[in-house]
Amino acid sequence: MTPEMALSQISQGLQLALLLGAPLLLAVLATGVVVGILQAATSINEPTVAFVFKVGALVATLALTGHFLLGRLVSFTTELFQQIPHLIG
Repeated sequence: MTPEMALSQISQGLQLALLLGAPLLLAVLATGVVVGILQAATSINEPTVAFVFKVGALVATLALTGHFLLGRLVSFTTELFQQIPHLIG
C-alpha cells in the first residue's frame, strides 16, 4: 500500500464521517439555539428542557435520515472490504 492510497482511504473515511454527523449535529445545534432563545425570552432556565428537546430533535433527525446514512456507511464499508486485495498487493 502506497502512502497515496492510504491518504485516499483516510480522506474518504473522514468525508463520510462528516457526511454522517452533519445532519444530526445541525439538528441539535438549531434546536439548541431555538430553545435557548425561548428560554431567554421566558426566563425559564431549566437545563432539562433544552436536553429533552435536543434529544427529540436528534431522534427525529435519525428517524428521517437514518436509512440514507446507514446506506452510505454500508456502501463505504463494502467498497473498502472489496478493495482489500488491491490495497495489500
